[in-house]
Formats: sequence, C-alpha cells, structure tokens
Amino acid sequence: MDLYPLLNSIRVALISSFIVFLTGIAAAWYVAKLPALLRGFVDVILTLPLVLPPTVTGYFLLRLLGPKRIIGSFMLENFAVKLSMMWYSAVFASVIVAFPLMYRTARGAFESLDKNLIYSARTLGLSDTFIFWKIILPCCKNGIMAGSVLSFARSLGEYGATSMISGYTPGKTATISTTVYQLWRTGNDELAFKWVLVNIAISFAVLMIINFLERRKS
Repeated sequence: MDLYPLLNSIRVALISSFIVFLTGIAAAWYVAKLPALLRGFVDVILTLPLVLPPTVTGYFLLRLLGPKRIIGSFMLENFAVKLSMMWYSAVFASVIVAFPLMYRTARGAFESLDKNLIYSARTLGLSDTFIFWKIILPCCKNGIMAGSVLSFARSLGEYGATSMISGYTPGKTATISTTVYQLWRTGNDELAFKWVLVNIAISFAVLMIINFLERRKS
C-alpha cells in the first residue's frame, strides 16, 4: 500500500491549516470591528466558499492559476513556477475551502468575549497588541483551537476543488480523497475501501478532539 496519498494529504492539510489559522484569525478580528453594514457584506464574501460547490471553487482557481490565465501565466513566465497540477496546487484549494470554518469560528469566539476585559486592560494603559496576544487570544483559545481542527479536517478531506486544480498523478499529486475516487473508478474496490477506513479513522480522531475542546469550553 503506497502511503504517498496519506503523507501528501497530511502535508497539504498542515500547510493549509497554518495559512488559514493566521488569515482566519486576522480576518475575524478586523471584520468584527467593521460597521454593521460593511461587516455583513464582507462576511458574505469571506463565507461564500463554505456554501459554493467545491467544483465551482476549483473552476475559479483554474481561471486564475491555470498556465494560460492571468496569475498562472505570470508566475510561469517570470518565475518558472507552475501553479496548477502540482502537489502544492492542492494547498490553494484547501485554503479557500477551509478558510470560512476558521474565520466563522474565530469570529464567534471574539464576539462572545467579555468586552469589559478589553476596557479594563485599556484603562491600565496596556497596548492593543499586548491586549490581543495576552488577553483576547488566551480567552478565545478553545474556539480558535476548534476552528483550527475543523480547518485541518476540511483540508484533509478536500476533493472537488483539489481534483480540478491539482489533478491525480500517483506519487506526485495524489491525496486520500482523489485516490479513493480513482481506485473506485478503476475497479480496485479493495484498496479503495482501505483508504476509506484510513479516512474514517482520521475523521473520528478529529471529531474526538473537537468534542474534547467543547467539553473544556463548557
């Protein structure tokens, strides 16, 4: 059993989760401070990948990152970097589809924070940077951790957008999800079922972690 799909899936999920962790928290923090009307509009834009079919997301990514498209051709001609049909192309797809999970969870955690803590810290002369890192993030850590776990799980199981932007090449771009589909499509049901069990085991572990975090939060 070639373990490349598992290793590649974990690699893609870890890189994507790190990017989503930083961008999701930053977006949630700044969007939460916007005026209500503008916040509603930006919130819809940032949450849109959560409700769009992943294949639609993959289509837009190909329109941007394909070798003959605006960003893809620029990177290929100037830096000799191909953005589609590579293993790291799956990172782009995973970041887009997992971002709303981190963003929405972090935003919920920020909005449920007792604002008196922030006001009290400001009366003591503490800087906004200190307040954010030393007070806000520790108080919201359970929600942020839950968002991180959900984002990792979503990245690990991503299929639609990944298959369109990264494709399926054994030993190069294959992930667990694309491998299961290709094995099933070619009639190798026994090996496909083994990968399904691997995916279920990972998903089970992720859900156990989320339940543990929720119990700690309550």
